Amino acid sequence: MRPDHPVRFAAPSPASSLGAAQTPSAGPAALPPESSGWLAHFPVSLFGMTMGLMGYALALRSAGAMMASHMVFGLACAVFGLLATLFVAKALRQPQALKAEWNHPVRLAFFPAIAISGLLLARLVLEYAPSLANILWMLGAAAQFGLTLVIISAWISARPFGPESLSPAWFIPAVGNLVVPLAGVPLGHIEASWYFFAAGLTFWIILTTLVINRLIFHAPLPGKLRPTLVILIAPPAMAFLSWLLLTGPNPDALARILLNVAYLFAALVLFQLPGLLRLPFSISFWALSFPLAALTTASFRFAAMTGSVFHQSLGHAGLALLSLTVILLLWNTLRLALRGQICLPE
Repeated sequence: MRPDHPVRFAAPSPASSLGAAQTPSAGPAALPPESSGWLAHFPVSLFGMTMGLMGYALALRSAGAMMASHMVFGLACAVFGLLATLFVAKALRQPQALKAEWNHPVRLAFFPAIAISGLLLARLVLEYAPSLANILWMLGAAAQFGLTLVIISAWISARPFGPESLSPAWFIPAVGNLVVPLAGVPLGHIEASWYFFAAGLTFWIILTTLVINRLIFHAPLPGKLRPTLVILIAPPAMAFLSWLLLTGPNPDALARILLNVAYLFAALVLFQLPGLLRLPFSISFWALSFPLAALTTASFRFAAMTGSVFHQSLGHAGLALLSLTVILLLWNTLRLALRGQICLPE
């Protein structure tokens, strides 16, 4: 985003998505600014929008707001279709730009957002079109499986990654594995869902240690990556939801631990909120949406199983914040698009 055209939130935004960032380019993998055409600068991180919108639709459904959920789901499908079309066009017409993005140490972590969007789409259509949901789930799970192995292999290869390359965005591949059981278990893919849950939980624990180390002992995150701090909320919230599907409707000790870890990270993020609100708006703010949606859905789920009025209230509060967040994100994203400030060289 150009520094002479700052766009800020019209109102304070709540602290919470999976989100996406139009991250700063650095190093030899960065895309040259002189690359021709805006399509060359279409960032894969924009798929964080579809993650956030689909997560919002699921949160509305968990609150019983079915009509609103259908409307948001329709919008999410339209956005996903548009972004997928542009991404394919970029792959065909700007393959070098796509290769540069794949080799970028930060943007690499955003590629699984495409698979995650497909998996969330499978969950949303499950009740209406089980056969379609099964196809979407298999495609999303296969993509998530391959991307997880390829990205982690890139992380541990001979290619060096400095501490400045590490950010909470690296959780996205791990979160994707934890999303797989949401539709996988109802569709009957039990053992495959256990595999993805185990993989996601393992790498969430490992990456939490690495990310906390980076945040404490190294330079602060760049401005455009600071909203990705909210991604810390998503893995434990998604692990809670998947664990309940895999083990049964009654929350056990591990389920309670996962949910409360998500609340812990949410509380930590709230302390960072004043600094986040001072930042100019950028696409990276979509990172607020999916984690808050996951935590809101988890709160409603726990309340439904235990009858907890407190968690029901947390769910309604989270849904109100999530609704405000998505409205502000859509408004400011539209402003950037109308000003031609999204697909720009950095």
